[in-house]
Order: sequence, then C-alpha cells, then structure tokens
Amino acid sequence: MTRKAVLPTGASAGTVAGARDAVPAGPPAGELPNAVFDPARLAAVAASGLLDTAPEGTFDDLAQLALAITGAQKAFFTVADGRRSFWKTALGIEPGGARENDIRDSPCHVLIGTGKELIAEDAAADPRVRDLAAVDALGIGAWAGFPVVSPDGHVLGGFCVVDKDARPFTAEQSHALRTLARSVSSEIALRQALRQARASGDASAALARTLQDSLLPPRLPNAPGLDVAAVHLPADSSEAAGTEVVGDFYDLFRTRGESWCAVMGDVCGKGIDAAKVTALARYTLRAEATQHTGPATVLHRLHEAVAGQRVSERFLTVALAVFGPDEDGDGVTGRYASAGHPPALVRRADGTVEELDATGMLLSPLLPPTRDHLADTAFHLRPGDALLLYTDGITEARDGRGPLFGEDRLAEALAATHGADAATTLAALWGRASEHSGGQAADDTALMLLRVAPLS
Repeated sequence: MTRKAVLPTGASAGTVAGARDAVPAGPPAGELPNAVFDPARLAAVAASGLLDTAPEGTFDDLAQLALAITGAQKAFFTVADGRRSFWKTALGIEPGGARENDIRDSPCHVLIGTGKELIAEDAAADPRVRDLAAVDALGIGAWAGFPVVSPDGHVLGGFCVVDKDARPFTAEQSHALRTLARSVSSEIALRQALRQARASGDASAALARTLQDSLLPPRLPNAPGLDVAAVHLPADSSEAAGTEVVGDFYDLFRTRGESWCAVMGDVCGKGIDAAKVTALARYTLRAEATQHTGPATVLHRLHEAVAGQRVSERFLTVALAVFGPDEDGDGVTGRYASAGHPPALVRRADGTVEELDATGMLLSPLLPPTRDHLADTAFHLRPGDALLLYTDGITEARDGRGPLFGEDRLAEALAATHGADAATTLAALWGRASEHSGGQAADDTALMLLRVAPLS
C-alpha cells in the first residue's frame, strides 16, 4: 500500500533511464535499501555540513539553470541521512514551508540504493518510483534526477527536476543536468577541502594542486578527425609555486550531435576565490553550450551567472569555439568568440598563421551583462590546419629584464611547427617561450591545440 507523505520531496534516484518495463521496481514503500544506513555514507553526509542549513545562491542558481534548460517547473538539491530528506534547494514550491520529509517518502532512498541516475518520463507508471508517496504529493508527471556524491564517492542525495506532466527529456537536457549534478558534487568537495586545510592551518601545495587538477578535465576526449593536446604549466618549480590554485582552465566536450566546444579561460588572481570562479565558469559553459549554438551567446550567459552568483569579485577572460565537421567531412567549420581573452591563432597546413578577430569585453561581476560587447566570428580548418587557444602566461614570459615573449614571437613559433602533431607543437611553443625567458615564468600557462588530421 502506498504511504501518504506528510510533506512532498524533491530528489532523484534510480537506475539509468531505459524502457520502463525492462527495469525492476524500487523497494516497496516504507522499505529502505541498506545503503541508506551505511555508517560511512552517514559520516559523509555529516561531513558535508549541509544538513539544516539555509538555501544558498550557489546551489539555487544551478537549480534555476536546470529549470531554464529543461522547461520543468520544480528543481531540487536534497541531502538525505538515515531518517529524512533535507531540501537544501527547492525551487517551484511555496516559500516558508518545511524543508524536509521522511526518507521513506523520498525518491532519495532509491538514488542511494543504486547510485545511478534515473529519468522517469512517466512517473506514475514507472515501477522504480510510482509507489513513492512523493509522486502523488508533488504531482510528479516526469522526473529527471542525478546523484550528488561526496569526495569519497558516497551518495549524499540528488539533483533533479520535476515536471507536472509526463514527458521525455532530450539527450542534451540529460547531459546538461548530469553536468550540473557533478558541479554540485564538485562544490561540496571544494568546500570540504578548504575546511580541512583551514582546520589544520596548512593550505599546502598538495591541496592546491589537488584543487587545481579538479578544475581541469582529467583527459581530453577523442574528437573525431582531430588531433588534440592540452597542457597546464606552472609558473616555476619552486616549492612556493604550488601552494595556490590559479585561474587558468581549459575544456573540450561534445555539445549536441557532431558539434563540439573548446574553451580556454583565465581568472584574475590565484587562490580560493579564483578556484570558485573557475568552477562556476566550467559548469556554466558546459551547460549553456548544450543549449546555445552561438559562442557569444554562451559567453553572455556565463557573464549573467558570474554577475548573479557573485562568488567572487574577480574578473575572467574566456575564449570559446563551437565547431563540427564541414559538409565534405574533411575539415572543420565553426564559430569563435572571445571575452577579453588573447586572440586564438590558426596555423594553416603551409605554416601561415592567422589571428581570429573576435574582440569582446572581459567578464566581471561588477559589470552589467550585455550581449552587445560580444560577437562571433566564423572559421574553417582544412586538413593539416590547427587552432591554438592559450592564456597570457606564454605571451608574458620574460626573464625579468627583457621584453615579453609576446604575440608576434608566439605566432612565429607556431608557424615554425607546421606539419607537427598537436603534442609536439605545444612542447615546441613552450620550449621557445622558456628559452626566451631563461626558464622563468611569472604566471601559469594553459595551451590547447586542435589539429585537423591531414589527408593521407
């Protein structure tokens, strides 16, 4: 018999979406999986510091973004212990009410039991959730939910959207929600690492490097027809150099169909504030690029997020390219936009180097977001051509007395690498900059090269 909830919930759980008749039902109403009471999981929930805390803009903004992407009416981020599901974020419900309900009424216990995402296009008919009291209490027609995990992998709760009507969710919407849920998990991990560092009084180099690594993709994906390489290079090898998180970041990901997005960014300054802005930029760009094909529009949406969340007053610059295979399938056609970032360079197969002209203002929480300051420019890469994105650490390399390495020397070095693959090219560019600066660099550097495979 289905239990009636005293209060509705907003959470998400279950197995990976698929044919509804092909998946088993969740536990009977009132029964909970053993994982809910796992002492290690409960310890992770307590360590998150999120239970019984007020709503926060960081999480609410992610939920608002989820609503904008999916068109759903409600969005939740919940944390569940052994007796209740606590709503850290609950958009689309009456304000001022209770923010928790019995864990037995909540889809969170299904999520905890499987550790997998669930998309229930018709919640009333889906055996995984149909008997949960929250389906009736919230009027859930469709539900798309994703796990939120602790740094050591325990499921803390869920990030989900709720629609009043049964409906499908597109692959792009699911991908964006998955990214937002990972962003919630990353925010939790960052907060816990900072608390531990402050408690020990040692913001160590190891912690800084761990945080820095978490802001970069662990490895670049294989983009069809492209030879891709990226590096993040510290300013120097001294012990002090690794003690602060820097704001250089890059990313490469598929957006929709055969389209891809390449990102290079630089947040002003170092430290925890820079890390917060970097994390915000990465997850916002990933989510928005699945919804908008124009890179200038994506950057404008990022500016809105930066200004709206105000996680820091630090500004950032970003270069963004959205591209896909051209009609004949041999090359790449795309559009590029820049928000105050050093211009991207195109190395043609014959060694000619061209600059992509797409000027735009840097993004600052202190400036009102406006689309007028951003513009796209088209580009086309033929077999053997390459696109270079970089941060100003390489152009500002110097030995303390002489001139900067500069954009002209960078272009000359890039031209000299024609015919080289992506990894060899980046090694050569950094080698030239290091030689110019006598092995010294005042700032960290990020480089990414996308080269179209030459015709055999």
